[in-house]
Amino acid sequence: MTIFIQALNYNLRDIIMDGPTTIVDCKGVPKLKNEYTIFDKKNLQLNARAMHVFYCALGPNEFNRIRSCLSAKEIWDKLERTHECTNQVKYSRIDMLTHEYELFEMRHYESIHYMFDRFSNIINSLNCLGKLFSNNELVRKILRSLPKSWQDKVTAIEEAKDLTKLR
Repeated sequence: MTIFIQALNYNLRDIIMDGPTTIVDCKGVPKLKNEYTIFDKKNLQLNARAMHVFYCALGPNEFNRIRSCLSAKEIWDKLERTHECTNQVKYSRIDMLTHEYELFEMRHYESIHYMFDRFSNIINSLNCLGKLFSNNELVRKILRSLPKSWQDKVTAIEEAKDLTKLR
């Protein structure tokens, strides 16, 4: 989402993280419209643009969750609380996905493409949460995950290729 927002307008990210700056004092009292500077109007326009990005990018369930928000920052904070939650939840998700990674095996009825898609989903989820694996670890895990019927192919790959350079 961050890259998508920055690609549309790099300043949108600042508005989302900091909020629009139309506040008179630290108490959060907004300025009157006739007191807006050109800078305030530009920030409000960027805020509206950022909110529009969220409205268009999110599905109906997510939209219902954020539609009462009055700023892009408020939307971002709500989505962050909902999806990233606390560190405890983040580490629980990492533990669960790591467990899936450790137990990962190709199922007897699935194709190599479907197996690789499942594997990629686990790895991408872990990467998003900050848990990274080296390419060498991933290649070795894939080879270990293949069933016995693939053993000849695994042996051929291990003997023919340098696994540290295999992608």
